[in-house]
Amino acid sequence: MTSGTIRVLIADDQMMVRQGFTVLLNAEPGIEVVGQAVDGADAVTKVAELSPDVVLMDIRMPGTGGIEATRVLTAAAGSTVKVLVLTTFDLDEYVYEALRAGASGFLLKDASADELAEAVRVVARGDALLAPDLTKRLIAEFSRLSATPRSPLKDRVGVLTERETEVLTLVAQGLSNAEIATCLVVAEQTVKTHVSRILVKLGLRDRTQAAVFAFDTGLVRPAGR
Repeated sequence: MTSGTIRVLIADDQMMVRQGFTVLLNAEPGIEVVGQAVDGADAVTKVAELSPDVVLMDIRMPGTGGIEATRVLTAAAGSTVKVLVLTTFDLDEYVYEALRAGASGFLLKDASADELAEAVRVVARGDALLAPDLTKRLIAEFSRLSATPRSPLKDRVGVLTERETEVLTLVAQGLSNAEIATCLVVAEQTVKTHVSRILVKLGLRDRTQAAVFAFDTGLVRPAGR
């Protein structure tokens, strides 16, 4: 981020949505919309040209959709851009695919201006845009979609210490650093250090991806499983 300003690219096939979000975000202090893209392929091109910090990515677009574009952007070597996917329906089935593809969170298109701006700020600083109640539903859905933990991912858990594994499990349950600190009776800074080490060891981008990893490896399961 340049001088503390969050640079945003908006990718949506509907011009009114792009323009509406542009107006709303440009009115927010510390946020600047640096470009617009009409589909996923255009978003990938514009990210290379404009180097935004955050991409607001519509999931469903003609041609290259938001999920494939997210996968390309987050897999690129040295990529630091964060993707916030936009959807019309709460817990749209495509949201799960987008999170697995590397998205840092999702937002409904009818979100208020304040919710939109806060979401951009949360994602830009690397935090997870997943509320606890939503996380519980995500856990259940990921478990349904992945009845059997993926072995290559499961093997990677072995690089974590026992405490780091414990912290990862709590992150995936939607707890904040402060809540984890209280639960484990340690300082919040200690939790931050653990989370940072977890991300580095597992090669993950942020807390959202850490949660997805925990779901996929079977570290976190809904009650009764």
